[in-house]
Amino acid sequence: MIGLHVYMYIMVAVFALIGMSRGWAKEMLVTFSVILMLFIINVLERFVPFLRDNGADLPGNIYFWVRAGLLIALVFFGYQSPNMPRLAATNRFARDRLQDWLLGFFLGAINGYLIVGTLWFYMDTAGYPFDAIVNPANTQYAEETARIIATLPPQWLGTPAIYFAVAIAFAFVLVVFV
Repeated sequence: MIGLHVYMYIMVAVFALIGMSRGWAKEMLVTFSVILMLFIINVLERFVPFLRDNGADLPGNIYFWVRAGLLIALVFFGYQSPNMPRLAATNRFARDRLQDWLLGFFLGAINGYLIVGTLWFYMDTAGYPFDAIVNPANTQYAEETARIIATLPPQWLGTPAIYFAVAIAFAFVLVVFV
């Protein structure tokens, strides 16, 4: 049996390697897609009357799958970034230098933390609705997983921080990509 915290570290390393091979510009799009997903979930849970009033009454696994499905969909489209020939022609986003690889590695690790951490947070909120995954509170890793769950992205990217994150992401897209 592997602890969820070890699995998260492994996935962060895998996403870092993927980010190193894709480049920092494409990884920024994935970061922004996760921020957008957290913003959408936040807005839906705060301002849509059905979710605001009945969200706690929904079965945990249905609510988990709605959140996870939205995350997976937006991350999928973030990784399917368009071919930007105009930007590629300027050599502005080249991936042939060491600093570009390192920045891609770093942003890939951040994306791994955002994606896997968000899924883990939603799974924890749903009460670990899978038989194959044991609630870490009942294991020898309870103290470490409780510390990690307190630092997962939906914990610190709630209201109002998510609004600032969306504004910064939007400004970054306008300045760098347009």
